[in-house]
Amino acid sequence: MAECHPVGFQWVMEAKARGTKVFHIDPRFTRTSAMADHHVPIRAGSDIVLLGALINHVLSGGHDFREYVLAYTNAADIVSAEFRDTEDLDGLFSGFDAESRTYDPASWSYEPAEEGEAAPRGGEHAGGGRHHAETARPDQYGSGGATAHPRPRRDETLTHPRCVYQLLKRHFSRYSPEMVEQMCGIPAADFHRLAAAVVAASGREHTTAWVYSVGWTQHTVGVQYIRSAAILQLLLGNMGRPGGGILALRGHASIQGSTDIPTLFNILPGYLPMPKAGVNRGLEEYLAHAATDTGFWGNKRSYLVSLLKSWWGDAATAANDYCYDYLPRLTGDHGTYSTVLGQIDGTVKGYFVVGENPAVGSSGGRTQRLGLAGLEWLVVRDMTLIETATFWRDGPEIETGELRPEDIGTEVFFLPAASHVEKEGTFTQTQRLLQWREKAVEPPGDCRSDLWFYYHLGKRIRQRLADDEIDRPLRDLTWDYPEHGESREPSAEAVLREINGTGPDGRALSSYLDLKADGSTRCGCWIYCGVYADEVNQAARRKPGGEQSLVAPEWGWAWPLNRRMLYNRASADPRGRPWSERKAYVWWDEERGEWTGADVPDFERDKSPDYRPPPGATAQAAISGTDPFIMQADGKGWLFAPSGLGDGPLPAHYEPHESPLPNLLYGQRANPARKIYDRPETPYNPAGSSRFPYVLTTYRLTEHHTAGGMSRTLPYLAELQPEMFCEVSPELAAERGLVNGGWATIVTSRAAIEARVLVSGRVRALRLQGRTIHQVGVPYHWGWAGGGVVTGDAANDLMPIVLDPNVYIQEGKASTCDIRPGRRPTGRALLDLIEEYRRE
Repeated sequence: MAECHPVGFQWVMEAKARGTKVFHIDPRFTRTSAMADHHVPIRAGSDIVLLGALINHVLSGGHDFREYVLAYTNAADIVSAEFRDTEDLDGLFSGFDAESRTYDPASWSYEPAEEGEAAPRGGEHAGGGRHHAETARPDQYGSGGATAHPRPRRDETLTHPRCVYQLLKRHFSRYSPEMVEQMCGIPAADFHRLAAAVVAASGREHTTAWVYSVGWTQHTVGVQYIRSAAILQLLLGNMGRPGGGILALRGHASIQGSTDIPTLFNILPGYLPMPKAGVNRGLEEYLAHAATDTGFWGNKRSYLVSLLKSWWGDAATAANDYCYDYLPRLTGDHGTYSTVLGQIDGTVKGYFVVGENPAVGSSGGRTQRLGLAGLEWLVVRDMTLIETATFWRDGPEIETGELRPEDIGTEVFFLPAASHVEKEGTFTQTQRLLQWREKAVEPPGDCRSDLWFYYHLGKRIRQRLADDEIDRPLRDLTWDYPEHGESREPSAEAVLREINGTGPDGRALSSYLDLKADGSTRCGCWIYCGVYADEVNQAARRKPGGEQSLVAPEWGWAWPLNRRMLYNRASADPRGRPWSERKAYVWWDEERGEWTGADVPDFERDKSPDYRPPPGATAQAAISGTDPFIMQADGKGWLFAPSGLGDGPLPAHYEPHESPLPNLLYGQRANPARKIYDRPETPYNPAGSSRFPYVLTTYRLTEHHTAGGMSRTLPYLAELQPEMFCEVSPELAAERGLVNGGWATIVTSRAAIEARVLVSGRVRALRLQGRTIHQVGVPYHWGWAGGGVVTGDAANDLMPIVLDPNVYIQEGKASTCDIRPGRRPTGRALLDLIEEYRRE
């Protein structure tokens, strides 16, 4: 966090000054480690073993916050008798189909409700049977709203062998300190120190926070890493409470915003799912699958209809399903890597690259560049001529002879972009906070904002449309914003107001609770509704912290409804009283009949703790006054996920796709549902190969920014980190003849790159399963361009294209390699070296 998010790390240091214990779990000793109380080195790709052992420690030692667990989680829910765990099937869950490499989640459902209990809408219990299987897959819903029965059969004693609590105990029973030592390389004494600290800092009077970044997400089990932490935090009562939770350190600037208003292929604004071809044929069919009918996702019709009205205005009517048929349809995996392979295959003809640099910034760099060379046209918008714009003339494949500029038919359009100080608008940062920035200076020359580019591109396309019916969705779009200045910059504030939404009177709405399903409201993103409440840009507020409470509600605006902590109803006990007066956050005021406190309650303000839903209730009416997780179908925090995940209802340790070690826990070595691309352009290192014996991991540096397009061109930053390097332990340096400050060549079956050698104790040799395992650390900021300041080989050329099955993110933090002294060969000799490794 100190290395990658130094501004945010100041608060960790302030917490430490107040007595907080800080542990840093990382393969390397970094700036964060230097400031932590304890650094815990770990083998890249083994985190679920550590987290699972912590869960086992909590369960076997009786350390769970029992009152919280019973009231607020699904620990007491009883799972179907058909369910089989990885302990039963040696690393697989029930429902796995080996041919398609996918799970049918029907057996993961809860035991059907007792006779006489009202079934969910649709006539069949959503907790079991075929309806569950059809609606529980991760591609059937957005970020929330996985289907599960809102009131399954429960055992409040937590002794039933199929209740979630007992399933957890059995599932994690073999995740032990000894297993942590063998698979993670963490000595038992270090594990016990960590486990004792986590338990001591949790419970009624204390809370523990976990902080993660892309080091957890970029794995074939990345989603399950975060699920493991969520299970631990729920067991310890750390969710929805001040000082607790899980902090996802997202990328700089507006990475959170680019998923809220998504650049992702499979969701619509506000995490609604994208319709699927042949499945969601009409609005009603879409809504039947899009999310659960209970909890706040039960208002999905209002969210979607308001979105469609925002996009198509008066053209969207009840008679035409509010233009639902105008939406694109998914026909499969349309993620980044499938798109690149489509470029190679000739099915993807054109490509927009905006704020990205895939030629060096995405896994399998050679594959990325081969894809770019297969395009008919490529638009690159950036502030400098990044490698993605110049691959055709100076990329590595030009040097090796694999590509020739005269043979590449891609027409490249480079359109200079404005920087963040040269445009107005909002950033949405990692805690969901929208902050408005003013334009400081005008962009120079032809540089333009992204908003300008897309708005004026849209205007020009619309001007060229004929009366063909196929073009009607573009003609009907609401595409008219105020413009200002010589360049006719569209008003970002008008766009923000449109995203906020308006009511029948045309005034800005104040809450997503005001959205209607009858087409009378418009809203570009339901979770952002309220950012323009009272016709005021709430994101532009900058009231100093000394003039308001510690929660600082008047600094920017956090979605939803300016809540600064999600699920904060859990900060109070079932009766609505704070678990701890010292950590009182929101609570039920019986006299006033409402929830009150330091933050906007993440609960219906007037819903009493005594409220119990009537039979057949839907949406928020189906959530009890004691169920704080209001976006879940049952209002509970899920220790066991009966639906919604592509690789199992519980986290299980699987080795990375490329690993030097077997899986000691199961016969199933790697995630069985991981997405594999069996392509000659991007081969894999064989697991356990003696030719690739070392663990390879990538990371970022404080002085550079992502793929380097904004930092390698700046002399002051380049001086601080002047050359591409690799980090190795003294033991590995001695084993391979590497010299500090000299050159090394790092090789995988995909590429070989060169880097300066940094021999350092910051990367330790680990003793695992009776052998020494070395790790090689490589920063990923370099490429061959750089404005003449600093250049270097690209670390991502080494990485495989293998993905998590839930979110299609690449495994960029744990693979294998070889390392040898000296500079890499050039030209044809480089290809010969890689081919030699492939043959061997």
